[in-house]
Order: sequence, then C-alpha cells, then structure tokens
Amino acid sequence: MEKTGSLFQGRGTLLSNGKLIDISKPLVMGIINVTNDSFFGGSQFRIKSRIASRAEQILIEGGTIIDIGACSTRPGSMPVDETVEIKRLTRALSVIRKKFPNAIISIDTFRANVAKVMHSDFGIDIVNDISAGEMDPNMFRTVADLKLAYILMHMKGSPKDMQEDPRYDNEITKELFGFFTQKIEMLKLLGVKDIIIDPGFGFGKNLDHNYTILKNLESFKVFELPILAGISRKSMIYKQLNTCPNKALNGTSVLNTIAILNGASILRVHDVKEAAEVIKLTEFYISQPKI
Repeated sequence: MEKTGSLFQGRGTLLSNGKLIDISKPLVMGIINVTNDSFFGGSQFRIKSRIASRAEQILIEGGTIIDIGACSTRPGSMPVDETVEIKRLTRALSVIRKKFPNAIISIDTFRANVAKVMHSDFGIDIVNDISAGEMDPNMFRTVADLKLAYILMHMKGSPKDMQEDPRYDNEITKELFGFFTQKIEMLKLLGVKDIIIDPGFGFGKNLDHNYTILKNLESFKVFELPILAGISRKSMIYKQLNTCPNKALNGTSVLNTIAILNGASILRVHDVKEAAEVIKLTEFYISQPKI
C-alpha cells in the first residue's frame, strides 16, 4: 500500500512583516469588504461592531488570514478615491488591530500609498493586488521596501471593462505562465521573495477560461510559490448553475475542493467554516493509502 503526503508540497512558510506564516498545509483567507457595492452583499461590513464580529468569526471558524477590501473591484465597478479607501480601511483596521493585535492581515488594494499608510498605522502583513502592479507602478518597490508578502494576481483589463468579451491571443494558461514569469522576475530583482500567485478567477475571463485555469491549476506549481484560489460565490459558479451569489455556497465548496486537489494552498472565501471543512476533508482523503 502506498500512502500519499500533504496536498501542498511546496514551501513551508512565508515571512512577512516579521511574522512566519505556515503554508505547509492549505489555509483559509476570510473576506471582509468595507465597501457598499460588493457583488455579494453578505461580505459587506461597515459598522465597527460588525467588522470586529466578522474578524472574530473568521478566526474562530478556522481562517488564518483576514483580507480587508475598501475599494470594490467587481465587474463594471469604478474605483473610489484613495482618501475614501484609506478612511474605510482605517475604520476597519482600528477595531481589528485593537481586538486581534496578532492577526495576519491582508489588504486588498492596488495603490502603493494605501499599502504604505496601512503598514505604518496598523502593521499589515500582506498586500493583495488585483493588478499585479499595473495600476500603480510604485507598488512593487513599496512592497519590497516594507518587506511584505505580496499576492500577485492576473487580471486582463480593468474592473470597469474586464468582463466585456475577454479574449486571449494564446491558450490562456500559456498567457498566464508568461505573465507570472515576467512579474515574478521583476519582484525578485527588487528583493521580494514571499510571493503568492493568484490566477484571478473572474478577472477578465469567461466561463471556459475560468474552468480551463481550474483544471490546469496544478501546472502553476512549477513556480514553487503558494497558489491562491479566489472562487468564492463568483459568476463561474452561479451562472453555470443558473442561480445567484447568495445561493452559490454549495458550488463554491465543490470548486474549492477541486482547487485544493489541484494544488491551491490558500482559499480566499466569504464562508470560512465551509472552506476549512473542505481543506480538512481533502487533506484526510489524500493522506489515505492506495491499495
């Protein structure tokens, strides 16, 4: 009988802002949106008491990272002003850091100055940049200077137009390989080593693009970096099932399971408890011997 190991056999840790983040096994990133126009209303938290309760819920239910976004990037959206984004993040982080001073916090921003201010004021740990430095040329240098972990996501176009008939010159996984190769090299030349790659499900991709990426997700392990899957309640689920984001939890769990089995090491989700159960069951499944 052959007994298999963990699902994720890459690096064991990430170092960010002086903290070691254990990634020897898959982990959960829980979402807190402090916007008023997220595509899934259940992730919106704008009152301080609710923000604190949501952060506590993420940690209690098995989340390792709290990801906070203050500028909607849903399809068709326009970004809020930087001052508004900073004000929203400050309101959220002031209560979270007070109650959970050691929590691992990621901010979902494409603005280098926002990352700088939030690091200075609240000691954030990770920058989650949907634009991979394309929307702010200072982002890579800022992340390097602050010694933060960085989520490098692929997006074609901008949130305003990314879902208007997205097309690729080459097969999509080949295009993403070229994209990540170039961006990772740029980051490493600046001294950024703690990089997480995110193929950007739903960001400039149609249904076929998304499922092709999911089916070939394991191939991105060639970069020997953690892979983040942000599938939670997205249109690739509810459009295929002819439903809506509020009814897409079951489909999310199905695709999160596939993502973990195909090499994802971080699940970015709205529903932390269910994602943690996906990881626990898939880890147990993969550990069983083949007869």
